[in-house]
Amino acid sequence: MAAKSPGKHSSGEKSTGTFMRTVRAHIAIARLDHSIKNLFVLPGVVVPLSVQPSLMGPHLVWTLLLAAISITLVACSNYVINEVLDAPFDRLHPVKRNRPAALGHVNLPVAYAQWLLMMLVGVAIAVQISNMFALTVTVLWVMGCLYNFPPVRTKDVPYLDVVTESVNNPLRMLLGWYAVTSVIVPPVSLLVAYWMIGCYFMALKRYSELREIGDRKTAGGYRASFRHYTPELLLVSVMFYASAAMLFLGAFIIRYRMELILGFPLIALTMAVYMQLAFKQHSAVQNPEKLYREPMLMASFVATVVVMGLLLFVRMPRLESIFTPTLPQVTAPANAPVQIP
Repeated sequence: MAAKSPGKHSSGEKSTGTFMRTVRAHIAIARLDHSIKNLFVLPGVVVPLSVQPSLMGPHLVWTLLLAAISITLVACSNYVINEVLDAPFDRLHPVKRNRPAALGHVNLPVAYAQWLLMMLVGVAIAVQISNMFALTVTVLWVMGCLYNFPPVRTKDVPYLDVVTESVNNPLRMLLGWYAVTSVIVPPVSLLVAYWMIGCYFMALKRYSELREIGDRKTAGGYRASFRHYTPELLLVSVMFYASAAMLFLGAFIIRYRMELILGFPLIALTMAVYMQLAFKQHSAVQNPEKLYREPMLMASFVATVVVMGLLLFVRMPRLESIFTPTLPQVTAPANAPVQIP
């Protein structure tokens, strides 16, 4: 019996191996493990339900499931294009050079088709939920394009990179909100606070990355914004974002739900623990999808979520009396002319 040609057998195995490697690469660049970020949708779901419990019902479970699929598809679409366009720069990073696109394992025409198809299916599902939900998920996708595509490519512009990446936070909150209702209008103060908290997390991620790379020239080759950043400037921006986040969150709490003020210490603790992690070598801050491995952070985060969630559904009239204004109220005379500054 004639033996099979070793050359043909090896060629077939190699071809199959290459195909499977490409398939795995295209699954990997969608970053399905980053779907944990969909947790940022939850406040947008819980807050309107706390205001109007009648919105809860059997249909809500199905709607939220569709919403999760839609958000995941559009977010993964953004991750795909991010991997493709960042490949030349990722090769300069000590860790990210091992990403599939940076290693050349991705078929570029297929990747672009994957990017568009995931977006189209995600938006098609979003339309079944509501027009506002579909509009918001489309904006989420457009922001991914502005963040990644030249000549805009906001990720290369210092400070703008943090602000435009973190706008995904309030967009995710809006997606949760519009999955529940399109009638109740979300407070601007809450959205801005959510945005600034996202900026706080992202600026610390930038700080951790720059600190770990060490060499400014190498860091600038990997990410253009690092040519302008210094560790000191990033920490100053972190202080600004944290202050702005707490200012707007405080405005929301005083105006809408005084009980939430009791959760402030837990929010502060979670932010402090997160900041401490940014100073560690090979910090999980650089890979948010791995933050679940940090027990102290997870404990403070879960405690914060549980307490804040419960406080949304609890009324404490005596607490409001404690914070009743004590300064005399200045009122203009009824016949006083109105002056426009």
